[in-house]
Amino acid sequence: MQSGPEPTVPEEAPSEAELVDGAAEVEADVIEGDAVTSEEAAVTAEAEVEAEVEAEPDYKDQWIRSVAELDNVRKRARRDAAQAEQRGVARLARELLPALDNLDRAIKAAEAHPESANPELIGGIELVQQELLAAFSRVGVTRDTALGEAFNPHQHEAVAQQPAEGQPAGTVIEVYEHGYLLGDEVLRAAKVVVAA
Repeated sequence: MQSGPEPTVPEEAPSEAELVDGAAEVEADVIEGDAVTSEEAAVTAEAEVEAEVEAEPDYKDQWIRSVAELDNVRKRARRDAAQAEQRGVARLARELLPALDNLDRAIKAAEAHPESANPELIGGIELVQQELLAAFSRVGVTRDTALGEAFNPHQHEAVAQQPAEGQPAGTVIEVYEHGYLLGDEVLRAAKVVVAA
């Protein structure tokens, strides 16, 4: 007889109960896998939302900062404009002070020689002087009234020192040339004689 391949004995087919148990195990594995995947998905989605919130700029904060910066720019511009105006006033006043001094000298010369002075001319010079002083006053320039005050080296320039009866030492007893102030700034120091 010929020998041929031996017939294989089929393994026993799984019983119906075994099939049901295997399907239940597979289903349990799938469900457990889905549950883990769902939790991981929820955590991942939450992290993505937080990342978007963190990445999204805070527009209200940016707006508040922009408004504050604009306010600072406006204040700085106003301050710079006021300082520029103050410098302009100071420069013009310094340029006009010699003319004002000449008006003072003209009036003093006319008072020294009343016989040759023309009263209408003196009146006109005094009027111009008063108008110029009023214009200075309107922009904040004031004449330093040093006569009788204590000598202040920040506002006065001592050109001489003389003994004076009845005056304490260091008192201004004569003014050669008036000083002028713009607020606290000294435009020109007064030239004075100080009591010794």
